Amino acid sequence: MASRRTVIAAVMSSGLALVVVGAIAAGRHTSPGSPAKPAGRIPMVDMHVHLSPGGSNRLFGLMKRYGFDHVVNLSGGHPLGVLPDQLAEARASGGKITVFTGFPYEQAQAPGYGARMARIVRIGHEMGAKGLKIAKALGLGLPGPDGKLLPVDDPELDTVFEAAGELGMPIAIHSGDPRAFWLPVDAKNERYAELSAHPGWALSDRKVPSFEAILSQLERRIARHPKTKFISVHFGNCAEDIDRVAGMLRRYPNMYIDTAARIPEMGRHPVEKLRAFFSEFQDRIVYGSDLGIGPEPEPLFLGSSGANPPTPDEQELFFSATHRFFETSDRHFAHPTPIQGSWTINGVNLPRGILEKVYFKNAMRLLGLNKL
Repeated sequence: MASRRTVIAAVMSSGLALVVVGAIAAGRHTSPGSPAKPAGRIPMVDMHVHLSPGGSNRLFGLMKRYGFDHVVNLSGGHPLGVLPDQLAEARASGGKITVFTGFPYEQAQAPGYGARMARIVRIGHEMGAKGLKIAKALGLGLPGPDGKLLPVDDPELDTVFEAAGELGMPIAIHSGDPRAFWLPVDAKNERYAELSAHPGWALSDRKVPSFEAILSQLERRIARHPKTKFISVHFGNCAEDIDRVAGMLRRYPNMYIDTAARIPEMGRHPVEKLRAFFSEFQDRIVYGSDLGIGPEPEPLFLGSSGANPPTPDEQELFFSATHRFFETSDRHFAHPTPIQGSWTINGVNLPRGILEKVYFKNAMRLLGLNKL
């Protein structure tokens, strides 16, 4: 395990002058029309959590309340930033937290950024990070040395993705956003409430690639690195079109998806079509919530957020509706994050064997965990 001093020495010697510093139990929700699930606890791994330093005690309370055994903190940060603190909290968790390091975006300010980024990722791995998180800034907001946006499939970044594959670090990659984010923010936009609360998320008036262009960049990136495992977050970054996601999963065996913050979209698809999707790709889907947790009194981030902090009822809905979606045949109920749209969803009622894979087995295999 590398110390902070070792990291700084490694960075300086490499010329990196630009580095800136759960559970299904017998009593869980069912409705009168829902088939009874077999008794017995199914562990849960949440592969998509954003944990701020100092928030682990609050996290443990939520894990106990809602039945989670392990979480992946995608907000691990950089080796010269908060990563050492995040890793220390993970070590103190008794095996409940895995940390992914962040993408060193600052390096894009000057030529030669690819090699520097790859070196920083290696340092993060030496320190104990198990994966790499890449946010939507790549493709939508990160300029290169010439001031132009770097595409997701920028060739100079190949060395970063190859390094992650060599080190066995899965890459959780967020590319793009819901289609509605590219549309005018008005009453006709089905994400109007969400975009009104977060005007900075709107893309309609920004000079960015289209929804289709970003997905094409992502596909070329995944295709270029067959030995690197990609977790295309938010249901393959295209929850509106499960046929497109299915096609990519068939073409690229190194691609996985998570379910984070996309149950509202998933629950709108025809139930039988969605069940068939889960059946076909049951070995490459992992559960994720997009839960954001900081120390008290910071508000929780429940997949998305409004102008006001979430209420206790909204917190309960976030978790209960999630399990209701996966575990029951209920119809036309409120989804976990109402601010993401005013529609209702239908439960997919996954068989227990598939639930086990989605809830924990696939994650354990990706992370190399032998036990929870």
